[in-house]
Amino acid sequence: MAIDLNGISVFLAVAEARSFRVAAENLGVTRPAISQAIRRLEDRLGVALVRRTTRSVSLTEAGEQLYQRVAPAISEVGLALDATADRNSAPSGLLRLAVSSIAEQFISGPLLARFADACPAVQIDVTVTDEEFDIVAEGYDAGVRLGEVIDQDMIAVPVSGDQRQCAFAAPSYIERFGAPAHPSELSAHRCIGWRPAPYSAPIAGNLDRMGAISMWQSIPRSPPTTCGL
Repeated sequence: MAIDLNGISVFLAVAEARSFRVAAENLGVTRPAISQAIRRLEDRLGVALVRRTTRSVSLTEAGEQLYQRVAPAISEVGLALDATADRNSAPSGLLRLAVSSIAEQFISGPLLARFADACPAVQIDVTVTDEEFDIVAEGYDAGVRLGEVIDQDMIAVPVSGDQRQCAFAAPSYIERFGAPAHPSELSAHRCIGWRPAPYSAPIAGNLDRMGAISMWQSIPRSPPTTCGL
């Protein structure tokens, strides 16, 4: 049976006030609205909850039993709502972040330090990983990634300036093998790459796919972003 929260709240107001008029004033509605809500709740339950006379209002045996069981539960709901509202004014709990290794400036920079100072009751759990995965499904609150790998359904907020990736070579290497004229020629060179995950291809072997021109020519890349739902 679906719960009629509006009917329950009206019933509790009537049960505590023992008056339709006072209950209507307390809830800020009309007296007929109170009467209709009680009637709908009684019809739904198939039992009379309130005895109505021209001079007084009292609860039936079923109404008294319902009140004794529902009133504490509604009180607990109110306390839970108040506690939730308090969390909005004073953040607390665990904040889980999945941070790319390229975002080391974010990890060591003042942003996290300021947050920790402003929210001392929040415990920050940072996982440094370059694997691409669903941060929400894995239980993370936010992730820090390059803008190019942010899912379209995520909310992205810049947390640093523009980033850029470059390819470098020692002068002795250039003397022996020559300098490539275009990033596409790097595939023929002895590049030292890194893997973002155990089963992914090395970055140096995928320069064309990753936008090698911007990497080689040091054109600003998309900035790292913090993303969350």
